[in-house]
Amino acid sequence: MMAVIFAAISLALVVGWFGRRSLAVVCAVAALVIAVKLFLWEIYSPEYGFRMPWLKTELSQSVRDV
Repeated sequence: MMAVIFAAISLALVVGWFGRRSLAVVCAVAALVIAVKLFLWEIYSPEYGFRMPWLKTELSQSVRDV
């Protein structure tokens, strides 16, 4: 997936070099969107995501009883 992001950024650079600024901006925005999607997938993926066992997201028993 990083290769796709690199290709989109490279395409934006090449297209911008040849004077098609609007198409270069579209390619750069597409690369940014793909990068954000990849980042969020890596964070929230149950198989490949980052595990942070020190963060507890469930309520403790004493809080539930209140």
